[in-house]
Amino acid sequence: MGNRVLITGLNVISSLGLDLQSNWDNLLMGKSGVKRITLFDPSAIQTKIAAQVPDSFEEYAEGKIKKRIARQMTRVSRMCYVCAQEAIIKSGINFENLDRSRVAVILGIVNTGNSSVEKDTDAKNRIIKGMNNAMSAWISIEYGLTGPSFTVSTACASSGYAIGIGYDMIKNGQADVVIAGGADSIINPEEISGFNELFALSVENNPPEKASKPFSKNRDGFVIGEGAGIMILESEAFAKARNAKVYGELAGYAFTNEGYNIMAPKKDGEGMAQTMELAIKNSGIDKSEVGYINAHGTSTTLNDKFETMAIKSVFGNRAYQIPVSSNKSMIGHTVGAAGVIEGAFTILSIIHGKLPPTINLDEPDPELDLDYVPNVLREKSINAAISNSFAFGGHNVTLVFKKY
Repeated sequence: MGNRVLITGLNVISSLGLDLQSNWDNLLMGKSGVKRITLFDPSAIQTKIAAQVPDSFEEYAEGKIKKRIARQMTRVSRMCYVCAQEAIIKSGINFENLDRSRVAVILGIVNTGNSSVEKDTDAKNRIIKGMNNAMSAWISIEYGLTGPSFTVSTACASSGYAIGIGYDMIKNGQADVVIAGGADSIINPEEISGFNELFALSVENNPPEKASKPFSKNRDGFVIGEGAGIMILESEAFAKARNAKVYGELAGYAFTNEGYNIMAPKKDGEGMAQTMELAIKNSGIDKSEVGYINAHGTSTTLNDKFETMAIKSVFGNRAYQIPVSSNKSMIGHTVGAAGVIEGAFTILSIIHGKLPPTINLDEPDPELDLDYVPNVLREKSINAAISNSFAFGGHNVTLVFKKY
C-alpha cells in the first residue's frame, strides 16, 4: 500500500483550446470561453449561451481518428479519444514495452452526447454511439490494453470518481498505469431546457462572457461547458523504472454521499466539509500544507454559499489565507469532465506557482468573504492543493495533489 501515485501525462480539451498549453495560457489570461450557442439554433430556449469547444475541433480530430471508427463515435467520444491520445504521447509511455493487462482505463461519463444535436446518427451506429462504456472501450482497443476498462457515472463528480478509483487500483497493486478522466457535452436544447426548468442555469445571455460569475452577488446560475480531460496515473516504482516525466503526485482523495437531496447540498455545506476533511486525512498531509483550493464554484446561489461555509468549517481562521478560485468562471461547467479538467489545472497551478483567477467577480457577495483570486491571476508557490467536485445526487469528491 506504500506505492505513491504519480501523474505522468495530462491533456485537456475545452472551450479555451484543443490542448493543455492553450487551455492553460487562456485560463491564466482570464479569458472566457462562453459564447452564443452555435451547435443548434438556441432562439427558442431561455439560455442561449454555453462554453463550446472551438469549431476547429472536428478538423483537428480528423487526422487522429480512422474514418470508419470516427463514424461510430459521437462528437464527445471523439473529444475523449483524441484527448487521451495526446495525454499518452505526453506521458512517453510505449505500450509495446509493458504488460498491457496492468493498464486500466477508467472514465467518468454521464452520457455520450448522442442527443438531438449529434450529426450522422443512423441505425448502423446508434447503439455504439449511445454506449456509455464506448469511450473507455475505444481507448483500450486503440492500444490493445487488456486491464480493467470501464466508466463511472456520478453526475458532475464522475471524472473525479474515475481518478479516485484509479488511485486505489494503483495503491492496491491491481494496475501499474491508469488512464483516467472523462468527457461530456450537454449543449443541446432538451437538457438546457430541463436545467432551465430547475432554475439552475444562468439566463444572462448578453454579453455571454459575463454570465458565469462564481461567488458574485448577482450570480444567477451555472453556464454549461463541454470538453474532455485525461490524466495518466502511474505507481512511483513503475514511473521511476521508465524514467517518466512527473507532473505531480495524487496524494489522496475522498468520496462521500450526502444522503440528503437529489439536487440541493446539505445545509451550511456540511457534506462538502466532510468530504474535504476526509480527503486531507486520507492523503496524509496536514491542513496547513493546503496552499490553494480549486473550488467546485458553479455560480449557483447555494453551491457558492455552502462551499464557502464548508471551507471555513474545515480550515477555521486559516480559510481567509487560502486562495480559492473557480475555473468554471471561464470554461463553464463541463459536467462529467469537470473533475479531471479542474484537477489538471490544479496540478499546473502547483507546477508553475500560478493561480488562475475567478473572472467576473466585480460585485462580491458580502456573505462570501474568502480570497477568490478575483479577475487576475496570482503568483504563489504552493506545495499542495485540493480540487472539489460536488454533484447532483449528493455525490462528492475532493482530490488532493502535491508537488513531487
